[in-house]
Amino acid sequence: MIAVLQRVKESSVSIDGERISQIESGFMILLGVFDTDSETDADFLAAKTSVLRVFSDEAGKMNRSITDIGGSALVVSQFTLCGDWLKGRRPGFTNAAPPEKGEKLYLYFCRQLEKEGIPVQTGRFGAMMEVALINDGPVTFVLDSKLKGKN
Repeated sequence: MIAVLQRVKESSVSIDGERISQIESGFMILLGVFDTDSETDADFLAAKTSVLRVFSDEAGKMNRSITDIGGSALVVSQFTLCGDWLKGRRPGFTNAAPPEKGEKLYLYFCRQLEKEGIPVQTGRFGAMMEVALINDGPVTFVLDSKLKGKN
């Protein structure tokens, strides 16, 4: 599972010109679910996301977590993060979870973030969405659950 975390001042998702979700300060999270992923991957990423100290303290140092600042998360499913672009000119998506599994783990990840005390807004799984955001920094991290045992 891959999560692209962008520290934002605000973010929103619209479908067909209608805003369906919006947050103020926090993370805009693009989430890619691989066919090999499980709830364990979502648990790991949600726990890490909740404690990652990338928000500024009073001295301007990245020393506070999303929970420390009372921030929110806007989570958008992004299967293209699972694309294999190494061969040819068109990415392949056979490594991405099938829609039923992808949606199940996407929603599970969102619930796990909420259990960590983070208010969550979402996009709409499988929909064509317009995502707007104001980056704060910019500060962006790519978290890959398959790297959890490598440190």
